[in-house]
Amino acid sequence: MPVLPRTALVSLVAALAAAVLTLTACSSSPADDPTESFDGTPPSSVVASGTAPIVFAFVCAVGGSGEEQTYTTASAVWQDHRTDCSVERITGTEPSAQQRSAVAATSGVADLETLARACAVSGTAPWTTPVASRDDALLAAGLERYCPGHPEIGHLRAALAAWQD
Repeated sequence: MPVLPRTALVSLVAALAAAVLTLTACSSSPADDPTESFDGTPPSSVVASGTAPIVFAFVCAVGGSGEEQTYTTASAVWQDHRTDCSVERITGTEPSAQQRSAVAATSGVADLETLARACAVSGTAPWTTPVASRDDALLAAGLERYCPGHPEIGHLRAALAAWQD
């Protein structure tokens, strides 16, 4: 076993003692209150601020069984070919710019929940039917902005273009 010179040994012991003291000082004792923040303000008095885009979950009927399945993305609903869905807001406080633009395009014909619900379904109106009225055209314009990745967006755009001609 190698022998350390006395000064090296003293330095090593001093460093270890300093490390132990530092760790001891940083650890909390049972008397510390974990519900207090660093400045001593209890978290319950802190007010959240800021905004986040609204996100929906889709609750869809599974055939005629009476069962429901919940999805967190419209694309998952499209994959399962669901046609009867409702929406539930799961997070968010303010519509995103895209959501606001889509709702504005409907001129009051549809709200955000209506657009989200229509975006989730496939194989049914308004994705597979002609645009037959001004309200249909406004809804289609909103869906075109809200849901540009829908698998039936081509049909919706063609139906909207036919209406506008």
